Amino acid sequence: MPFPANLKPGVLVGEDVVTLLQYAKDNGFAIPAVNCISSSSVHAVLEAAAKANSPVILQVSNGGACFFAGKGISNEGQKAAILGAVAFATHCRVMAEHYG
Repeated sequence: MPFPANLKPGVLVGEDVVTLLQYAKDNGFAIPAVNCISSSSVHAVLEAAAKANSPVILQVSNGGACFFAGKGISNEGQKAAILGAVAFATHCRVMAEHYG
């Protein structure tokens, strides 16, 4: 199913997310969520979504976020998980603009 014409490709927030989910519901399709653990997996998903002209949800687990942060950062107090999740989200936002 094509991306709704009234939404700009890239990271969606707020009402744009509601609009996209309603569009999917109205047209009878699901939006896939893909668990990513590295920049390579993020790029693969973004490239596939761009080629299919389809929305996708990128997600990261606690362990994936730790991996994204790197082995050199301790996860005491969830530090690596938090830093990795922020790095993941930032990377996704920057790269989504370029994959369209």
